[in-house]
Amino acid sequence: MDERNTNEAREAIIRSMIHGIGNDEKLEELLDLLIDEKFALQYLNVMQKESFADRMSDKIAKFAGSWLFIIVFSIGMAVWIVINEMFLKVPFDPYPFILLNLILSLISSVQSPIIMMSQNRQADADRKRSETEYNINLKSEVLLEDIHIKLEKIISELEQIEYRKTNK
Repeated sequence: MDERNTNEAREAIIRSMIHGIGNDEKLEELLDLLIDEKFALQYLNVMQKESFADRMSDKIAKFAGSWLFIIVFSIGMAVWIVINEMFLKVPFDPYPFILLNLILSLISSVQSPIIMMSQNRQADADRKRSETEYNINLKSEVLLEDIHIKLEKIISELEQIEYRKTNK
């Protein structure tokens, strides 16, 4: 079977598998995509294009969501309070620690959007991964169906040959 017949057979299989798609233009795009594309390589190329800001937001989000951050932050706040209350005659941030509250507010106002950027980027990556896996699975199913049809054809031809041999 030549390449053209193989692609036509695959196209027929795909058409039968996804007959629920009403839009012919969308169906044609899907057919071309399934037959020609290398989905795994395409996904890897997209995932390798992370910017410096993406990598930094991921690192900050990873650190900010760890026990190390909680422990370091708690120790830092405790040291701040102890120094201001016990070791300084004239504290630079007396109780109710207005400067500490300002610093905490600034940190949270910057940290939250950075964590959200990281989560949004991760959600996009998960969505792309899911789409890629779906396309790979669909293409694999189409190719397996194609192989199955070819095997049935080969078995049928072998049976015919065997039949001819036994009837001579």
